[in-house]
Amino acid sequence: MVLSEQLDELGLPPTDLWSDEPPLETERHLRQIILFLASLEWWWRDRPDAPPNRRSNFFAAGNLSIYYSLRQRRSEDFRGPDFFVVLDVEYKERKSWTVWEEEGKYPNFILEILSDSTAKTDRGLKKQIYQDIFRTPEYFWFDPFSFEFKGFRLKDARHYEELEPNEQGWLWSQQLELYLGIVDERLRFLTPEGEVVPAPNEAAMQERQRAERAEALLAAERERSQALEARLREVEGRDEG
Repeated sequence: MVLSEQLDELGLPPTDLWSDEPPLETERHLRQIILFLASLEWWWRDRPDAPPNRRSNFFAAGNLSIYYSLRQRRSEDFRGPDFFVVLDVEYKERKSWTVWEEEGKYPNFILEILSDSTAKTDRGLKKQIYQDIFRTPEYFWFDPFSFEFKGFRLKDARHYEELEPNEQGWLWSQQLELYLGIVDERLRFLTPEGEVVPAPNEAAMQERQRAERAEALLAAERERSQALEARLREVEGRDEG
């Protein structure tokens, strides 16, 4: 009998639980989760214009188990959202999210990535659990193949109300202070100004492109300056002649 089973038999609360989630169904599901994790980490990195202290007090994860048993047992009451964010918690690595070890905190934001085998549960049972048990303020789902995209916000701390998209079809997350919208067939975070929040590799590429443009402008300015100097010398030479 493994340690976790022994703990359950004894009625003792387990600690340091590992996630118990199955592998993702497709590469698109995996890439979507990686993109969300990477871009949110980049957006909330330490910088003067970031939300105060946000980089040091949140936890974001993908395909990770959330254990929420009232009896503090690993073998019952757990779910694994495809992507979730918990605010106002210590920023550190975790093997799972165990509610009774996190001062009873549940996610502030959850996203499920729909698939043929999970869509019914994501739209039904999971939505009910996130609404009635987790009391998660915001719940979104997205299908990376059909591009079905919906979001819900907990109204009056009682039930989910579907969010209305803006003119671009984006949905606003009050919890993350970002839009979510489909861009080039992928779900992206967007700033309040409508700019796509880049992943680190995209940000690095944008920085290189800005540097290249600046260098090109500087080179063009040098050429214009050299041409003007040459023209002045030519005019001065004719005047002296």
